[in-house]
Formats: sequence, structure tokens, C-alpha cells
Amino acid sequence: MRLVFPGFRIKRLLSETTFPPGPQSSAVFLRSAREAGPVHLQQVQPSSRMSNTSQKHRDFVGEPMGDKPVTALAGIGEILGKKLEHQGFDKAYVVLGQFLLLKKDGEMFTEWLKDASGANSRQAGLCALCLKEWCDAFL
Repeated sequence: MRLVFPGFRIKRLLSETTFPPGPQSSAVFLRSAREAGPVHLQQVQPSSRMSNTSQKHRDFVGEPMGDKPVTALAGIGEILGKKLEHQGFDKAYVVLGQFLLLKKDGEMFTEWLKDASGANSRQAGLCALCLKEWCDAFL
């Protein structure tokens, strides 16, 4: 929902302040750079929680695995995907199998992925979290 007071134009934004503090909703107060008077109020829907995951992660966790390639996993790009494919881990479900063989232990899986593909700690951690959340949602 947008509210704009008639007769005012906002040419350039100077500051942004959120008020009032509350879990239900908040309004964003934007002040014009030219005059202190013109105001633009916008209703903002609160999110249930801030997401620190990538779109790739949310896409993967949000639907059944099917026959997705290994590169569909969060943290696994083209280069790591090729390295895993050369070792027989061509599909996401094959990597999931390894995750399950390691009893869904994120730390063990992270170490395995770093050894198997040369992934760094961040990449391996993203992949482990992706698989853990997928398992929580679908198994």
C-alpha cells in the first residue's frame, strides 16, 4: 500500500528511517532533499526472517530433487561440478547419497567435499547446508 500526500513531489531522497518499531508492520519515512516538508510514506510488509541463503539454495530446497545436475546444489559452480562429475558425482542425488552415507553429518560431508573436489570451506558449507535443509523438507 502506498500513500503519497497530494501536492508534494520527491526529487531526491536524503534519508530513510523506519518507524514505529513493531513486529506487524513498519512505515518507511523518506524525506525530500529540497524541503523538509514533502513526505512519502510506504507500507512495508515484514518478512518472517531475513534470508542469508542464495536464490540457488532457495530454489534447490524449495522443490523435489528430480534429476538435477550437481551444479544445481548451492556452493557448486561449473568448475567444482566438472571435478565432481569426473569422479562419478554427476547428479545432485548422487551427492545426496554421499551426504546420507555420512549420516547427514555436515562437518564430515564438508571435509569429504573439500577433499573430493577442492572446494573451499565456504563452498562446502553452503552445499552441506543446502542438502541438510532439503533433507529436512523432503525426507
